[in-house]
Amino acid sequence: MRPVLTMAEGRAAPLGATFDGEGVNFAVFSEHATRITVCLFSEDGRREIQRLDLPERDGDVWHGYVSGLRPGQLYGLRADGAYAPHHGHRFNANKLLIDPYAKRLTGHPVWDDALMGYTVGDVRGDLSFDRRDSAPFMPRCVVEDPTFSWGGDRPPRTRIAETILYEAHVKGLTRRFPGVQHPGTFLALGSDPVLDYLTNLGITAIELLPSQAFLDDRFLVEKGLRNYWGYQTLGFFAPEPRYLHAGQIAEFQYMVARLHAAGIEVILDVVYNHTCEGNETGPTLSFRGLDNLSYYRLTPDHRGYINDTGTGNTINMDHPMVLRMILDSLRYWVEAMHVDGFRFDLCSTLGRTPNGFDRGAAFFDAIRADPVLSTVKLIAEPWDIGPGGYQLGAFPPPFLEWNDQFRDGVRRFWRGDAGHVPVLADRLTGSALQFDHSGRAATSSVNMLTAHDGFTLADVVAYLERHNEANGEDNRDGHGENYSDNFGIEGPSDDPRIRAARNLRRRNMMATLLLCQGTPMILAGDEVGNSQGGNNNAYAQDNETGWIDWENADEDFRSFTRSMIAFRKRHPILRQKRFLHSRERALDGMEDLFWWRPDGTPMTQADWDDGDARVLCAELRMASGTPAYAEREDAVFLVFNAGSKDVTVRLPPIPGDTRWSHRVATATGWFGAEPLGRTLDVPGPSVAACVLEVHDD
Repeated sequence: MRPVLTMAEGRAAPLGATFDGEGVNFAVFSEHATRITVCLFSEDGRREIQRLDLPERDGDVWHGYVSGLRPGQLYGLRADGAYAPHHGHRFNANKLLIDPYAKRLTGHPVWDDALMGYTVGDVRGDLSFDRRDSAPFMPRCVVEDPTFSWGGDRPPRTRIAETILYEAHVKGLTRRFPGVQHPGTFLALGSDPVLDYLTNLGITAIELLPSQAFLDDRFLVEKGLRNYWGYQTLGFFAPEPRYLHAGQIAEFQYMVARLHAAGIEVILDVVYNHTCEGNETGPTLSFRGLDNLSYYRLTPDHRGYINDTGTGNTINMDHPMVLRMILDSLRYWVEAMHVDGFRFDLCSTLGRTPNGFDRGAAFFDAIRADPVLSTVKLIAEPWDIGPGGYQLGAFPPPFLEWNDQFRDGVRRFWRGDAGHVPVLADRLTGSALQFDHSGRAATSSVNMLTAHDGFTLADVVAYLERHNEANGEDNRDGHGENYSDNFGIEGPSDDPRIRAARNLRRRNMMATLLLCQGTPMILAGDEVGNSQGGNNNAYAQDNETGWIDWENADEDFRSFTRSMIAFRKRHPILRQKRFLHSRERALDGMEDLFWWRPDGTPMTQADWDDGDARVLCAELRMASGTPAYAEREDAVFLVFNAGSKDVTVRLPPIPGDTRWSHRVATATGWFGAEPLGRTLDVPGPSVAACVLEVHDD
């Protein structure tokens, strides 16, 4: 018979359930609760075997210590207090709650009305009070000791200027990957076949879609779908259970160690702007039941939720203990799990204050001052749906930012839209209009052709319209304007001319991505022509639509992408930290950037204003002010011809002991080294890249 356990005083820090070798300390924040109870469960999780009230309260942290508890112990929380929605309080001790600091969960909530703090169907709506126990439908928290034998693990710490990002979904990348064991899991991502593939491609950092524990939305489950992407976080410290093969957090740590050994960094896509509990009609799973008024930004009547995120609620970053939770979570993933950085979903929300977005908001200041977090890679998604939510270029260093203007500008240039030569010129030079301020680097722009949210690259050149019928929303969801092209036929085509034109468009776009200043990001599967059948919002497609189709991989395009990545890595001019502004260099008096017309004369304002222009020629050198110790090369000449006609380009003048060498031609997918005379024929549409080299003849 199990002995009856008792609570001792314990400590107020650290928060969560912490094993110290002899027992477990529990510490839970709640400013407005009147009692916090720890519920212990049997080994199989089916029986609640004991309830223990946390006996001490230091400020707003409730705590207690239980001797003899070990890692693996299953538990949950209950919170007593007022159920007064008009005052912001939604306490209901009948609801089992997830510990916000839980390091592992046994699974996911099973949808039932008992998960609601109010009685579904009651005429009073969320003002009613539900007395059913939600424990039968809730996962259990697990006491964990995150100690891991890291051996000689060292973060790669790849310089941002040398970084090639690869946005991927743990399951989508590995579910159909040939030769892997435990497909769809962290273990599969750390396997030899996947590591060999990524290193061969030239990837330096993998940016994983949400890997923290998340919820399957009820409306999806009722339609037979799942939350595939994971942007509904349930636990900010716990890995997503479905990606664990044997349910151990060490599997995530093993994956990180393996990726590091291959020289690949791990960036986590994290969702701290909202939680999975939705608005006032949503479930009581954790934060709402522990302290609704503290965790969420509420409307003036305190009953509703401010919805700057489009998900029903917004986390209250102004509360110091909520901010502490987020910072503790980030540090945990760096220190205990060894990740190398974060991409912040709807990051504008994290900088919101009562006066709107503030680049000096508490969240940004805290991260920049933190000795751990200030050293890792930080990437902002610079928008949300709230007022003034679009903030591209407004984030403080060292944040990088997803650049949707790069995506749209490059798509429209290659589609042949009028007036997009100057747009491409700005993207080519790192989107300086947005990012060249506050000492920010030219790598601040995360350049992308595609991302998880939208068409894949293969679909950008095959569909004019979205085809999201499988999502069950009557094709109303997803982006309406994709700046895509189908070359006359919607979807797959057997016409060799259309297929060739689509393949060429993909080569032109991928080459553009990897020739531009900034930090390039490739969507996993784009390099092998992966299609989602025109679905540009596959958030609920945990099936063949969302998983990468490796069996039908376009090996020619994979080879082209690999060669383009290698070309970028070989040429420091293409990946500079300093912006190019046509400034004279002290080294030789030459400008670091020069724009040419195809006839070899300088661009004029009339040329920039010509909406019918389709050709951009750029001569690039190391930026003015580049220090002597930096990696150097002489010059690169790039031609982007989006027109249908071939163009003969007169090459820029050069010293007599040098010559231009043709290195890249997307028209045929050619890479080589061809000495040139005074001109270069550039087929339309295509990209050509030349390198200045010294010759002895």
